[in-house]
Amino acid sequence: MEEQVINLGTRLAEALDKSSYSWVSTKITQAKEKKEEGEKQLIYDEIISNLLQDKMELEMVAREYKALYEKITISDDDIEHLQKTIKHVVELFSTSPTLNSGQVEVLISLVNKDTLKTMQLLGFNYKEAIGQPLTEVCASAIHRSLGGGKNGGGKNQKNR
Repeated sequence: MEEQVINLGTRLAEALDKSSYSWVSTKITQAKEKKEEGEKQLIYDEIISNLLQDKMELEMVAREYKALYEKITISDDDIEHLQKTIKHVVELFSTSPTLNSGQVEVLISLVNKDTLKTMQLLGFNYKEAIGQPLTEVCASAIHRSLGGGKNGGGKNQKNR
């Protein structure tokens, strides 16, 4: 993720530098020095074209920054929904021999609005920290309920 942010920062700096005030001023001065209207028009077209390209690049960088931001943040409404859903899912799987009641309570208490917001400010990625373990617990429970082992008994049946 850090590499992506660095890359986006570089692209942002390059886009901002390409059509800087000094570049545009120089081009306008060049256009004013030209005698023929056609030559002036070409320079003005170049300025407009470059500014539009830079605008598109900046918008793309902004969308990518937003996508990275959304990967690690969650809204208050989403947290409340997440709390309810995780509590329900954890209660369903709390009969699992791999999960004891203490672990269930710790997991539920981690999915708290104040806790998640504070942890996000510190760089916490809830999708990796909570989503991945829940996915593994659910997958394990599903495999066991289908009569397979923890390592995906269903895969062995396909190969037969």
